[in-house]
Amino acid sequence: MKIDTITNQQIIEAERFDLRPLRLSDRGLIRLYAGDKRIAFNTASVPHPLPPGVTADFIKRAQSKDHNEDVWAIDGTKADMQELLGLISLDRVTDKQSEVGYWIAPAFWGTGLASEALAALIEANPLNNSSFVARVFQDNPASAKVISSAGFQLVGESETFSVSRKALVETWDYVLQINS
Repeated sequence: MKIDTITNQQIIEAERFDLRPLRLSDRGLIRLYAGDKRIAFNTASVPHPLPPGVTADFIKRAQSKDHNEDVWAIDGTKADMQELLGLISLDRVTDKQSEVGYWIAPAFWGTGLASEALAALIEANPLNNSSFVARVFQDNPASAKVISSAGFQLVGESETFSVSRKALVETWDYVLQINS
């Protein structure tokens, strides 16, 4: 018997994969990929090394009814790829604006998955946002390319604390206005 928490989060279909709510069964692959220093060092919130229990707690928060961040697994099973290729999320900033976050497992870097996942999420606009924002570490030009290729406009620079780096990291800040 399989027991998973079911959320009312929308499943978003893309050509090569589906964006679906997290399942507790994703824990192992999330732990494997997020535990990779290359992933952790390109995020603000993923610690490195990854402490025990962090992944299960992350999934439980994503599945809770009062969550502020919607997280989708990038699930490649429909194209005979892995069940989890990465994650993409929308963290509510206001009622009509969310911050986009994502990571792709290193084995799939350079395959266009991040760009395709971001395009699918923006097109679906599951939270009915009027704008999206994104922050990209300035030493991560690949992510900056994904964001700017999706139509986000650079609006400034700032810095944010990276848990894994234990330091402030300079960021480029972007916004994408949605025509309603």
